[in-house]
Amino acid sequence: MADVVLRAMAAATPLGDGTALGDHLVVDSAGTGNWHAGEPMDPRAAAALAAAGYTDHGHRARAFEAAWLDDTDLVVAMARTHQQTLAGLARHRAGGDALREKLVLLRSYDPRAGGSVDVPDPYYGDDADFETCLAMVEAGCRGLVDDLVGRVAAARSAQPAPSVPSGGPNATSDSAS
Repeated sequence: MADVVLRAMAAATPLGDGTALGDHLVVDSAGTGNWHAGEPMDPRAAAALAAAGYTDHGHRARAFEAAWLDDTDLVVAMARTHQQTLAGLARHRAGGDALREKLVLLRSYDPRAGGSVDVPDPYYGDDADFETCLAMVEAGCRGLVDDLVGRVAAARSAQPAPSVPSGGPNATSDSAS
């Protein structure tokens, strides 16, 4: 659910250079276990997203792989238990806590969340629980988008200006993942 919301918000967030934030991100989704691997999004989550105007682009469940930490700038967890599981993977991968700084909680980006940092899992609930979950995800994603705009701007300003040899401009990549 959060990947769908974040993609939509990032695509709708213009940057000063005429691109959208979404043009500079790779947004993906994975769980901390493989309980539903290969399955589509829960129909109740899809219904809540559709009712709010979001489009599911063929989500399939899969488990997070520790190797992804090497090429990922930020891993956003929905709950502290997920963050702890991911921290264990990161610790094992790096042989210490070097990768832990990449692990954040989505609700930490929601100023109204207060001390309630977990997005409750609506799986055993009803449609209203999925709608509540979506509202929490949207609030967290709004703050996350603001943070990502700053991260992309900082990454782009830290890059050296491309040199232009006499033969023409060099192709450079400015995307952040």
